[in-house]
Amino acid sequence: MHDDHSESGQMTRKKFLIVTILNSLITLIEFLGGIFSGSLSLLSDAFHNLADSASVVGSYYAHRISLRPQNKKNTFGYKRAQIISAFLNSLFLIIISAVLLVEGIQKLFKPEQINGNLMLIVAVVSTVANLLSTLLLSHGSKHNLNIRATYLHLLSDTLASLGVILGAILIKTMGWLFVDPLVTILVAIYITAEAYPIIKKTVKILMQASPKIDCYEIRKDLLNIDGITGVHHVHIWSVDENSIIFSAHINMNDMLISEAEKIYDPVAKLLYDKYNIEHVTLQAEVERGKKEDLYFEKKTDI
Repeated sequence: MHDDHSESGQMTRKKFLIVTILNSLITLIEFLGGIFSGSLSLLSDAFHNLADSASVVGSYYAHRISLRPQNKKNTFGYKRAQIISAFLNSLFLIIISAVLLVEGIQKLFKPEQINGNLMLIVAVVSTVANLLSTLLLSHGSKHNLNIRATYLHLLSDTLASLGVILGAILIKTMGWLFVDPLVTILVAIYITAEAYPIIKKTVKILMQASPKIDCYEIRKDLLNIDGITGVHHVHIWSVDENSIIFSAHINMNDMLISEAEKIYDPVAKLLYDKYNIEHVTLQAEVERGKKEDLYFEKKTDI
């Protein structure tokens, strides 16, 4: 099991606790600030922060589950717990964004009176807290879809808070009440644009879609290994964003199993070094399936 305090970029207990506390405080402050100032962008940011708090808890729990070892019920382990969490977090972001977008458009045509001073104070406090939370998760977000989804929650909140600050200044100095719903609309659009790629990637992983690897190039490389005469029935998929699995039927010269095993190691080394494929399963054959296609053919994939 991985150490939570390793330098792998994974979320630690301490970071999790700090981010959760910060988000809870921000949510409470923004709810009160939004109600008393009349600012839609503050209220929308408060709802967003509430979602973030749930996201952080869910992401951390999924992270802990993903570290569980393989067992007879889950022979690939629990790595996809983080993929599911990333998918749900991003989907929730888009739903929230849609609600905020509708509300923002309505308020854009019917702006309400806003207390710019209170709006500005709350927005500054929120920005500082959100920025700290974002920095805490910035490193881990580069290597983990689950943490990245949570990081995007926090980053979008930081940007939203900066937008609220700008809006508060314009409302305070220029009296432009329309800026408040406009900021809400722009933030909702940004959040959707950031969350959609994560949803797309997580769905591909959950559907066991092939990663961006040229299987015909793999076959070419394998045929260059002495003893291999054909490759067919290739399957390649990902357990999570970092673990790629490969299986194939390979035609080999007629030989003893002990001799065939000597070919497996260079195959595994090639696939790992060149394609970052961690898990390789091969079925050795001599003539069987030699003329079949590289990929699955109906009723012949046995």
